[in-house]
Amino acid sequence: MDRPEDEFIMISSLAHYAYCPRRCALIHIEQIWAENYFTADGRVMHERVHSEDNESRGSVRISRGLPLRSSQLGLVGIADVIEFHEIGPGNWQPFPIEYKRSLQKNNRSDAIQLCAQAICLEEMLNTAVPQGALFYGKMRRRTIISFNDTLRQETEIAATMVRRMILGGVTPKPEYSKQCEKCSIFGKCLPKTIQRKSSVIPYIRKMIDTE
Repeated sequence: MDRPEDEFIMISSLAHYAYCPRRCALIHIEQIWAENYFTADGRVMHERVHSEDNESRGSVRISRGLPLRSSQLGLVGIADVIEFHEIGPGNWQPFPIEYKRSLQKNNRSDAIQLCAQAICLEEMLNTAVPQGALFYGKMRRRTIISFNDTLRQETEIAATMVRRMILGGVTPKPEYSKQCEKCSIFGKCLPKTIQRKSSVIPYIRKMIDTE
């Protein structure tokens, strides 16, 4: 089922949601953003990748900054790099590559973002995209990602949850964890402060009930 234009969401929002639903809401609902060293360095890396010219290397054609779209999932975005590998005369296999500044994360956020790009490519080009890669600047090497049924299902669920949250306009309450300290909008989210304020309410109610 094709989505209405006003329900399309950014591919990057899926990664934000998989990392932290509240972060996703603060960025995509409340339009809050703050840059730190890590996000600035990552932004510069993406700009450098997108500014490079398209090229051919033997049986591989490289396209940068390609606009992506999926009417089925209601997604739009821009790919960092798409390699097209020649697998037969006039037959080219897309291979998306997403660039990340940091080390590989312990969650699935980057893989979900890359899988969303693959789903867009499959719809746009009417061809299968079985694999892609995440390039982490710290490691200076690729991590191959297979777009299996599990990852595709996680990606579709993330798209559904993000759209529901954005259309509902409700920002989730904070749940503090260690990864919060690395978030660029930590100072605006204030997970420790807000969580403490929320935790006082049950205590007050309990005190009232016992009087």
